Amino acid sequence: MSRATPFASRILVGVTSLIGLVAFFYPFFLSEVQAGDNHAADAPLIMLLLGPLLLGIILADLNSHAMNSRVVAALGMLVAINAVLRLPAGPGDSPTFFFLVILAGFVYGGRFGFLLGSLSLAVSALLVAGIGPWMPFQMLAMGWLGLSTALLQPIKRWLKLADAGWGEVVLLAIFGWVWGLLFGGLMNLTFWPFSAGESAISWQPGLGFGPTVERYWAFYLLTSLGWDATRAFFNVLLIMAFGKPILAVLRRFQLRLNWQTQESIEQRT
Repeated sequence: MSRATPFASRILVGVTSLIGLVAFFYPFFLSEVQAGDNHAADAPLIMLLLGPLLLGIILADLNSHAMNSRVVAALGMLVAINAVLRLPAGPGDSPTFFFLVILAGFVYGGRFGFLLGSLSLAVSALLVAGIGPWMPFQMLAMGWLGLSTALLQPIKRWLKLADAGWGEVVLLAIFGWVWGLLFGGLMNLTFWPFSAGESAISWQPGLGFGPTVERYWAFYLLTSLGWDATRAFFNVLLIMAFGKPILAVLRRFQLRLNWQTQESIEQRT
C-alpha cells in the first residue's frame, strides 16, 4: 500500500474537531443563554456538517491509499457490531459500547477510531431511538475517544510493552477508565450552561475561568461522578476480560487486509 501521508484526511479530522470544540464551548462566551435550550437550535446544523466531513475523511483516505475497499468494509462491520453493543443499556448508559472503539483505534490508528466512534454512535442512535440535540455531541465525543487512541502507541513503545502482553491490556484499561469519566464530563457541557441559576453549582454568564471550573467540578461530583465511574469500571472490566483475544483478532484482520497504519509505518522507519 502507498506510504503517502493522508494529509487531506488529517485536515478534515482537524476541521471536524474544531467545529466540535466551538459547538461545545461557545455557550460559555455568551452574555446570556436561553434556559433549557440544550443546543436544540444549533444541533441540526452541527449534524448537517458532521455527515459530509466524516464521509470526506473516508474518501480522502481512500484517495491517499491509507484505506482500501476492504478496510472500509471492515469499518462498516465494526460500526454495525459496536452499534448493537449499545443495546444493553444499563448503569453508565451502555457500558459495552466503549471498549471496542478503544481496542480498534489502538490497532488500526486514531483516524479509524475517530470514524468508528462517531459512526457507530450515529447508527446506534437509530437503533435505540436516541436521536436528539445531544446526538452530534455524542458523536464528537466518541470520535475524540477513538482519535486519542493514537497517543497509546508511543506510550506503549516508551514503556517497551510487548504485543499481546498484559502490559498493553493494562494500558488500554487505564485509558478506558479515564475516558469513562471524561465522556460524561464532556457531555455535561452540552446542558450545564443552559441551566444557569443562583445555585453554587450552576454556571452564570460573566464568571471567570477559575470560578467556572470550580462550579463545574462541584456539579460533576454531585451529579455525574457515580454514573461515569460505573462506565469507567465496565470499560476496565471488559478490556481486561476480552482485550487479549479481541486484539489478536483485530491484528489478524489487519494482516489479511494488507493494511498498514501510519503509526506502524513510522514505528518501522
